[in-house]
Amino acid sequence: MSARKIAASGALQQSVTVEARQARLSLSAGSVIIHRNGIEFRSSVPFAPWREMTLTLQSPRDNSRVHCSGVVISCTGNKHTGYHVSMVFTGLSKQAQARLNTMAHSTVG
Repeated sequence: MSARKIAASGALQQSVTVEARQARLSLSAGSVIIHRNGIEFRSSVPFAPWREMTLTLQSPRDNSRVHCSGVVISCTGNKHTGYHVSMVFTGLSKQAQARLNTMAHSTVG
């Protein structure tokens, strides 16, 4: 995952949906950090490393959605304090990357 952040957690004003076979999370904007090649989020449930997942990110401006696939590369924490999950995007099209960049850089206005 890239060390360069695209946006602070406040850039997304809508929820983010993370879905795997056994779990579906709807996350607040404050619990998500978007990077150039991936995403980090806090979760109350653990995810196994190398688990393939799908994400839906919703734009704060026009409510358009970006659907992404990714792989969990790290999940640390415990059931008492929650889990910090890092995942990288896989197979992101140029169009999805452009929409993701626009979404991450948008501000509330």
